[in-house]
Amino acid sequence: MGIQGMELCAMAVVVLLFIAVLKQFGILEPMSMEDSSDSELELSTVRHQPEGLDQLQAQTKFTKKELQSLYRGFKNECPTGLVDEDTFKLIYSQFFPQGDSTTYAHFLFNAFDADRNGAIRFEDFVVGLSILLRGTVHEKLKWAFNLYDINKDGYITKEEMLAIVKSIYDMMGRHTYPILREDAPLEHVERFFQKMDRNQDGVVTIDEFLETCQKDENIMSSMQLFENVI
Repeated sequence: MGIQGMELCAMAVVVLLFIAVLKQFGILEPMSMEDSSDSELELSTVRHQPEGLDQLQAQTKFTKKELQSLYRGFKNECPTGLVDEDTFKLIYSQFFPQGDSTTYAHFLFNAFDADRNGAIRFEDFVVGLSILLRGTVHEKLKWAFNLYDINKDGYITKEEMLAIVKSIYDMMGRHTYPILREDAPLEHVERFFQKMDRNQDGVVTIDEFLETCQKDENIMSSMQLFENVI
């Protein structure tokens, strides 16, 4: 698997891998044709009860039927209503047996764990999914920036970017092509900063990230790839 261009934005990688996770969960099953307009989300069997259907619809770009279908899949695989990090890592490890996906799954989990409580709630899940699949370009890029900004201080440092890039290389394992040199992740980070760090102060701000990404045709194309997945 090639990873050219990853020094600019791993957005397509994020979405592709998350779609794989959704399929593993059984969440992207075909929509039910039965009329469920008179039923709300079934909450009685879970420990964590998500917000009301109307509220979630207002927070996302999913219809009520789509939310109900997503919730059925989520509830089937996560009866407690929560996904912990160990479960998240286990799912990713099944898709990348040739590499080590632990660190990447950790970073991606943290991007979805909005309230930083160590678990992904259904609300976190659908809000993040709505952004990735149906958000504006600006919303998707802000989500990607949040993934890279590991300590959530509003800046991407070289150390943070290197950690993310290394985690993706580790996950791809021996199936990368061409075969990666040991210094390849650092080279990718240097190229990233050459393009993104406009004022050469050693960090990338959200404004620099947005401006550079929106001028790149490949990144803009990747933003549109998964809008009709569900």
